[in-house]
Amino acid sequence: GTLGALIGSRRVPTGNTTPESYELHSLFRQMVDEGCRYAVMEASSQGFKMDRTYGINFDYGAFLNLSPDHISANEHKDYEEYRYYKSMLFTQTKQGLVNIDADDWEYVTRNFKGPLLTVSSHNPADFQAVDCLPLWETGFLGSSFRLAKTVAAASSHEAYRLNMPGDFNIQNALIALAVAHKEGIPVSDMQTALRTISVKGRTQLLYDAAHFTTMIIDYAHNALSMESLLSMLKGYSPKRLICLFGGGGNKPKMRRYDMGYAAGKYADLTVLTMDNPRYEQVADINEDIIEGLKQHNGTYMTIVDRKEAIHYLIDHAQEGDIIALIGKGHEEYQEIQGVKYYFSEEEIVKEYLSLR
Repeated sequence: GTLGALIGSRRVPTGNTTPESYELHSLFRQMVDEGCRYAVMEASSQGFKMDRTYGINFDYGAFLNLSPDHISANEHKDYEEYRYYKSMLFTQTKQGLVNIDADDWEYVTRNFKGPLLTVSSHNPADFQAVDCLPLWETGFLGSSFRLAKTVAAASSHEAYRLNMPGDFNIQNALIALAVAHKEGIPVSDMQTALRTISVKGRTQLLYDAAHFTTMIIDYAHNALSMESLLSMLKGYSPKRLICLFGGGGNKPKMRRYDMGYAAGKYADLTVLTMDNPRYEQVADINEDIIEGLKQHNGTYMTIVDRKEAIHYLIDHAQEGDIIALIGKGHEEYQEIQGVKYYFSEEEIVKEYLSLR
């Protein structure tokens, strides 16, 4: 997927979320040779459009959600094309899994003829999360829920703690639990996995024990994902919700404006900084963001150097704060004037905290 290919503990970088077909089958061969029994992959709309997944018959195909994104001259011409290629998954899978809390689930599965299992955190489903509660403890920001499983011979109510916050992560976990149940994985293993799961750059928790401050690294890089993230974090009732982000260069100005709008709506303080400016000036990008911030009179400050901005937030953190570092996520570079410079937010945070 987006983070590359993981074979056991070995990571193999990939150029695309779904690699080219010859790369994909080479990776599968390596997995088989190393004794892997399962392969889980992110099958992107571009992967289907470019025939990278041609000929693969998936044992399970899962649909989580869909929102307007990846629409450009180099990706999909419009939303209709985007969701059409998303639906292609269900022409190549034996068992369908679908999140019925997502708006487009009926469209993407409309031509699917095989068995379909449903998951939900709000509606009756084959695998439904009930009694969902946010949990914020020392070094833990996540949720608890019970699994009401109706597809087994007898329903069960398994209790889980998920080490990732937000309703959308519960829905992701339900898909994983549905597959694990179908494959006969022991419940105790599933409970351990969700309690300890951490995904680089995806609501990734970094805890500042000196100030009892929770820091989150997340890849949210458009208005919808940013709104989802910030509204979810606001639900934990932090003393202050602080977000740090910039905008990508050579991207639509409206995306930046909308991200600023979301920040102004939810954050108590926004720190504007550098993301991947590419061939644009950071000041011009931030001006577009500020126009969105102004719609909610959002409080903001600008520190262009992202490392310096992170240090500033750590220095001024208060007990009970949640600080969201948004936009870079798993990326380990900044792209400036056509050159990619090494940059790891996770390393910067951990190194600076170790000096305190």
